[in-house]
Amino acid sequence: MKIGFVSLGCCKNLVDSEEIMGMLQANGHQIVAEPSQADAIIINTCGFIEPAKEESIATIFEMAQYKKKHLKKLIVCGCLAQRYTDALTTEIPEIDAVIPIRDYGQFAKRLQSLLGEGFTKEMDPDQRVLSSMPYRAYLKISDGCSNHCTYCAIPLIRGDQVSKTMEEVLVEARHLVQLGVKELTLIAQDTTKYGLDNYGSLKLADLIRKVDQIEGLHWVRILYMYPDEIDDELLTAMKESSKVLPYFDIPMQHANARMLRAMNRRSTKEEVQKLVSKIRNMFEEPTLRTTMIVGFPSETEEEFEELVDFIQEIQWDRMGAFMYSKEEDTPAYDLPDSIEPQVAQRRLERLMQIQEEISSQKNKQKIGQVLEVLVEEKEALRNRYRGRSKADAPDEVDGQVIFTSEKDLEIGSFVLVQITEAKTFDLMGICLES
Repeated sequence: MKIGFVSLGCCKNLVDSEEIMGMLQANGHQIVAEPSQADAIIINTCGFIEPAKEESIATIFEMAQYKKKHLKKLIVCGCLAQRYTDALTTEIPEIDAVIPIRDYGQFAKRLQSLLGEGFTKEMDPDQRVLSSMPYRAYLKISDGCSNHCTYCAIPLIRGDQVSKTMEEVLVEARHLVQLGVKELTLIAQDTTKYGLDNYGSLKLADLIRKVDQIEGLHWVRILYMYPDEIDDELLTAMKESSKVLPYFDIPMQHANARMLRAMNRRSTKEEVQKLVSKIRNMFEEPTLRTTMIVGFPSETEEEFEELVDFIQEIQWDRMGAFMYSKEEDTPAYDLPDSIEPQVAQRRLERLMQIQEEISSQKNKQKIGQVLEVLVEEKEALRNRYRGRSKADAPDEVDGQVIFTSEKDLEIGSFVLVQITEAKTFDLMGICLES
């Protein structure tokens, strides 16, 4: 069959999508890019926050339009399917099947009952296909989350943390290298807790040392690292690694002690200040990234100002910020003293303006430096390339390095670029290899 596939949401969802597409191909079916060519369409949805849910619903209705023409079956899976299985089934009759995450072990069996013969092989990481670039991939080392932050729906959707064994991770990593992957990003909702559920202790440092020995990998990046589990053993393992980048994505969410308690976050502002100082003393030019939430219920102007002061003091290299999204069935859903949307929006804009100024200053400091850059794109109408340095996570999470080159460069190769100009988020330069 010709099957169209739409993947929404985060990089963890993308890994699931690539395994599902691998299962489809292993069973002899063809993935098509155009919905108009598909016999069936599968949508892997996101259900994390309200805007993501709205995008998922809109996509379902968009794809449902093809049923008026030739489309035989519309199938919905992923986080929205896990969270609202019954509602999707009853309220959107255009959907022919809802496959929640809990049924992924029988994905092919469900498809066989719906689409007919030709679905005998279930999902397997070894069958995974890379849907974006062949030189980079995400590797999910655990699923779910046991932190139970009061605003977060992840435990409702994915359950508590379930870590893969080290052997499973290493087998999958070697398989990805065989597919041509040079940049591997280890991901989980909380990578620093890796191994606690199945080994009884934190094992990320041990995993790093083993992944570092895999030949063929050039860069290894880790997302996301909760501050309270970044201990000396983990920092030492990263420091001693030849492939793991000094890229620390530390979701902080707030700085005020009362807000952190209300969010059920464990680390304090003071502990993170000490951690950031330790990282900057230990590593040469580390990249420190964080995320913040504004407009959490009862957040006062004074507490927001404390967050502003914290951002200005730490001088994060990268920062994402979001307005609080009220999610049903989470502990924070019924909290009183909600913040007016216009107030939250004003706080968000102010926070991001401050970060833009910090990012601009930090980029200016890189003028004259020579950076190793992963080549990702050649612009069609200009004689220049786009890529990422070790300080830039993939998929537009961070900025890019835009540069010229006197010779043609291979996409997926690593080159040296001298930085000549700095924008707010992007860097401009000249390739030194000729």
